[in-house]
Amino acid sequence: MSRPLSGAQTLLQGLGATLLDKLAAFGRGFLLMLSLVVAMPAAVLRVDLLFKQVYVTGVLSLPIILTAGLFVGMVLSLQGYNILVDFNAEEAVGSMTALSLLRELGPVVGALLFAGRAGSAMTAEIGLMRSTEQISALEMMAIDPIKFVYAPRFLAAIITLPLLIIMFNALGVFGGYLVSVSWLGVDAGAFWSQMTSQVDWNEDVVNGMIKSVVFAVLVAIIALFQGVNAIPTSEGVSSATTRTVVHSSLGILGFDFILTSIMFN
Repeated sequence: MSRPLSGAQTLLQGLGATLLDKLAAFGRGFLLMLSLVVAMPAAVLRVDLLFKQVYVTGVLSLPIILTAGLFVGMVLSLQGYNILVDFNAEEAVGSMTALSLLRELGPVVGALLFAGRAGSAMTAEIGLMRSTEQISALEMMAIDPIKFVYAPRFLAAIITLPLLIIMFNALGVFGGYLVSVSWLGVDAGAFWSQMTSQVDWNEDVVNGMIKSVVFAVLVAIIALFQGVNAIPTSEGVSSATTRTVVHSSLGILGFDFILTSIMFN
């Protein structure tokens, strides 16, 4: 007869099983990413599918991205002015606002909003397609769902998120200009001259765009993976959508630290 497991052994067994499940999920996600990369040429050729997903993921996300960008820029300039005025450096509020947006807040906040709006919708759509057996119907008709369902959404996310973050940054700078110049009385020439002299194209703009592409890949992979592996019930799809937002948010913040430490060491 086998001896009953002790409490410590049960705990270790549970931890080991959880670790193995996480490693298996990571492996499945990596294989899904490889399959999507291989299928991207087919997604490019299906222009109608790609344009539809660009509209769904990008155009429909514009209102929240533009509104958030405007108010983030306004808050940045207001808080920055209150700090810099104590050092008689209020003219530097333009460069502070632009650098904060281009380096950190634009890519991070834009990607978080994108994950909450487009990523969750992507997971819910894929999960519902699986629960209603639409994916199985495509496979029965010898249509590869990776090429015609998953890859267009993956490529659309990579295309739209950098463009959305550019608009986020532009509205943020405009909001900072409105508050600094029109409300707080900062000289307009000093605002723009300080900003243009401090912002570097490669170090600030290009690095911010690299972050946005990495975040787009991350959000798209997580959203598609959760949709593909969602339990085909209403509760399962709801849980998968929640996991998409949570995992994407944590992944964005974690990768932001890694990329920042590499780019601005």
